[in-house]
Amino acid sequence: MPHPTIRVLCVDDHRLVREGIALIIGRQPDMTVVASAASGEESVELFRRHRPDITLMDLQLGAMSGAEATRRIVREDPGARIVILTMYQGDEDIYRALNAGAATYLLKDTLSDDLIRVIREVHAGQHPIHPDIEARLAQRAGLSALTQREVEVLELVSRGMRNKEIAASLGISEETAQVHLKNILSKLKVQDRSAAITVGLRRGIIHLT
Repeated sequence: MPHPTIRVLCVDDHRLVREGIALIIGRQPDMTVVASAASGEESVELFRRHRPDITLMDLQLGAMSGAEATRRIVREDPGARIVILTMYQGDEDIYRALNAGAATYLLKDTLSDDLIRVIREVHAGQHPIHPDIEARLAQRAGLSALTQREVEVLELVSRGMRNKEIAASLGISEETAQVHLKNILSKLKVQDRSAAITVGLRRGIIHLT
């Protein structure tokens, strides 16, 4: 008796990546790609249309991130099984994605055999997490999280804005902007704005756009 087919939705903003994943999955007797999406918005729409068993979701998708698309899909269908497949390695990226409802988190340098294994495990209801991903999450648990406002301030700092410009952009006083920056430096355990940007990028708290 043939195995039931695992129906996969592939979401990535690069066509070559989508096509490459489709080739890998197409070689498996128990899997098929039912649709491919190039944006977060498209992924939500195609999920509604096809109701795949597994969704492979990139994080960097443009206006709607992969984490937000994951959150919307899981909100509509709590049984959705989403595997994050991305280049982002920051602990904050991992936390946001899993908190949004993803079943697991893989990096794009994952070997094709491992990807296939994880798809089958998630389809079976498991949540396999690589030890490196677990280690990053454990490291994050020991750190102070930035508030949403502090993340906004750090993003503006990364664009080269000074406190006065940050204050004007966010509609707050310059003194409040300075307090936020002080808290950011303390939480990230750094001494200056440049180091805060470096740590923020490395951890995935902010991204260059």
